[in-house]
Amino acid sequence: MNPRELLEELRRIRLVPVVTLPHVRHAGPLGETLHEAGLPVAEITFRTRAAEQGIATLRARHPGLLVGAGTVLDRATVDRAADAGAQFVVAPGFNPDVVDYCREREIPVVPGVNSPTGIEAALAKGLPLVKYFPAEASGGLRLLDAMAAPYGEVAFMPTGGLTPHNLPDYLSRPQVAACGGTWIATAGLLTEGAYEAIGRNARRAVEIAAAATP
Repeated sequence: MNPRELLEELRRIRLVPVVTLPHVRHAGPLGETLHEAGLPVAEITFRTRAAEQGIATLRARHPGLLVGAGTVLDRATVDRAADAGAQFVVAPGFNPDVVDYCREREIPVVPGVNSPTGIEAALAKGLPLVKYFPAEASGGLRLLDAMAAPYGEVAFMPTGGLTPHNLPDYLSRPQVAACGGTWIATAGLLTEGAYEAIGRNARRAVEIAAAATP
C-alpha cells in the first residue's frame, strides 16, 4: 500500500479507532468486533508492550482489517511495527528521521502536525495526509479551518479530543479524510471485556460518518 492508496482507503472508511491494548489477548476479539460493526480499521498505539504482538494478531486473524501502528517515535518502533505487519504508521509529531525511514521501508506514514510549519514539512516530503494532533487542545475546528485554507492539496486526520458530539463537524470539512477516535475501544472497555459496548460505539461512529457530508 502506498500513501495515496492509504489516503483513498481512509477517505472511504472515514474513521480510525485509536486503540491502546492492555494485553495481546484483546486483539483478536477487538478485530472481530470492529469487523462486525462495519469499521475495518484500527490504529494500535505503541504505548503498551502488547502493541507489536497485537498488530501481528490482528493481521493474522483478520486479513481484511486495515491495521496501523500509532505513537511511533523512532526508527526502532518503525521496524517493530512494519515487521509485525502494520500497513501504515502514525506519529504524534513530525520527526523527519521517522518520516524518511518509513519511506525507506516503503510503509505509509501519517505524521502529526498542528501548524503551517508542520504542514509544509510534510509537503516537502511528498506526504498527502497529515494527522492534526492534538486536535481539540490545539484549537479544534477554528485552527483546522485556518490551516487548511492555504493548503488545498493536503488531507487531514484530526485526532485528540474527538467525540461522537463533535465528530460530524470534523467530518463535514472537505479536507478531512478521516478522524481518529479513542472513545470507540478504550483500554477500560477492553480490560472489562466489554466488546458489546465497543461494538455499539463502533456502529454509532459508522452511522455518524455515513451521515456527515463534506
